[in-house]
Amino acid sequence: MNMNNILKTLGIEKINEGAFTGTKSIKSSGEKIASYSPVDGKLIASVISATEKNYDAVVRQAEKAFEEWRMIPAPKRGEVVRQIGEALRKYKEPLGKLVSYEMGKSLQEGYGEVQEMIDIADFAVGLSRQLHGLTMHSERPLHRMYEQWHPLGVVGIISAFNFPVAVWSWNAFIAWVCGDVCVWKPSEKTPLTALACQHIVSAVLKANKVPEGINGLVIGGRDIGELMSADTRVPLVSATGSTRMGKAVGATVAARLGRSLLELGGNNAIIISEHADLDIALPAALFGAVGTAGQRCTTTRRLIIHEKVYDVFKKKLVAAYKQLNIGNPLDEKNHVGPLIDKDAVAAYEHAIKEVKREGGKQLVAGGVLEGKGYESGCYVKPCIYEASPDFAIVQHETFAPILYLMKYQTLNEAMAIQNNVPQGLSSAIMTLNLREAEQYLSCAGSDCGIANVNIGTSGAEIGGAFGGEKETGGGRESGSDSWKAYMRRQTNTINYSTQLPLAQGIKFNI
Repeated sequence: MNMNNILKTLGIEKINEGAFTGTKSIKSSGEKIASYSPVDGKLIASVISATEKNYDAVVRQAEKAFEEWRMIPAPKRGEVVRQIGEALRKYKEPLGKLVSYEMGKSLQEGYGEVQEMIDIADFAVGLSRQLHGLTMHSERPLHRMYEQWHPLGVVGIISAFNFPVAVWSWNAFIAWVCGDVCVWKPSEKTPLTALACQHIVSAVLKANKVPEGINGLVIGGRDIGELMSADTRVPLVSATGSTRMGKAVGATVAARLGRSLLELGGNNAIIISEHADLDIALPAALFGAVGTAGQRCTTTRRLIIHEKVYDVFKKKLVAAYKQLNIGNPLDEKNHVGPLIDKDAVAAYEHAIKEVKREGGKQLVAGGVLEGKGYESGCYVKPCIYEASPDFAIVQHETFAPILYLMKYQTLNEAMAIQNNVPQGLSSAIMTLNLREAEQYLSCAGSDCGIANVNIGTSGAEIGGAFGGEKETGGGRESGSDSWKAYMRRQTNTINYSTQLPLAQGIKFNI
């Protein structure tokens, strides 16, 4: 793989501007953000971060673009998004490789992330002809009531490093067909994939003579996110990241009575029943725990296993971990790539230290890998510990491949263990017992935004609303009716009579 050729294909030079009003870049004097690959520790390219002045210029242009974009019929907006999906098909291979190299996920997952963007483009195109409201019967004669949905305006998008492009597209593509314009602040850990998307999308928008400003980009650190959160010109801020970050964004946006769509931490569990098909449960648990090196918000972090199958399943799982290949994620023979950076490695080491201190029993040892192929210092061993659900570290989301095992006797006990964490994103039960499955999916069962039966916690489809409860933030993105988050509801009453009946029978002698 020649990364220089990939960067050239995607329009990324060695040093790039970090602010775009759309198709046009803005000269910036901000700090330089150097993007190093966790795969080999090498410098990929650099970006000059946006300043407050740059941010203001991008938002002002977005406001101007909104005035025109909102008046274009939704199906025509959908046609533009359809063409963006076609462009992503063209660039799937180089963009997927860049996602893998800059973020560290496997090449298959890199391609899969771009495919998610293509899929959400297809979804958004169909949605562009279905932004429907309701009609209601009025209590007054010769009156008609209905509701309609209008675009909000400028949508701010703050995305995380682990899905550096897909989650942005979940928001942007749907917001665009709704008539909104977007300003994107990507993770400063993965700026190059954002730049690549900017170039791909801008070429389509330019060809369609779309108003300059519907796809603003501001690359920078925490200060840019703070500006966006406090900006009254941005009615909706969609933020993906840690619970700590989400609480700060949510509080700031709420203080100005804006809207926030938060997709935050997950501490996801799979319950493995005595009635489970263990041959299905094993790959679900394995992929859920080690996929993306444990850096998914839907990563499986806890296995709650019935005591009757605990020892059998534990033995199978430990044996499966011995088959894992850890190494360069661009080599498709490897299952586990690196963590994003050395800060993530430090968090991984701290979690292992804590679970040992609290009395956890090691089943598969962890550790940082060294030597040839691991020069970046970001490769770690996926590990397993038997732990109590009450351990403080088990209550915490560690973004790394650490899996905690615990036993249960009754389904109610298992569900109580699963739900007894601050987060509420994804969950699953492995069972062939219909009553157990239905109980798990009832209002007295899983308290998560996603609850699965006989599949793992990872791999959500774009057709369903994605998001969770409690400290996961309560937001919903992608499928179902998640589009409503990007629009404002308006109730309309039309009087086509020759009289004006007043509320409560009030009359004036006029």
